[in-house]
Amino acid sequence: MTNQDLWDGIVNLAKSLKMSCSGLACFAGLDATTFNKSKRVNKNGVPRWPSTHSLVRVLNATNMHLGDFEKFLPQHKDK
Repeated sequence: MTNQDLWDGIVNLAKSLKMSCSGLACFAGLDATTFNKSKRVNKNGVPRWPSTHSLVRVLNATNMHLGDFEKFLPQHKDK
């Protein structure tokens, strides 16, 4: 799994709920900018991982377990 896979999973989850990533963040009680594309790399261009805190907030808000989230990851999207 790469950090891009995880970001894609968040995007796919938001789309499945008919939300933007900003909407998903707000729904989870996070700042609307939490999942912005600009937050996915640092100022030196090094990819960042979403925080476990943010991911757990999203999972709790959507009533999902980590295993449920797996289907939104790119390698599982078509299954």
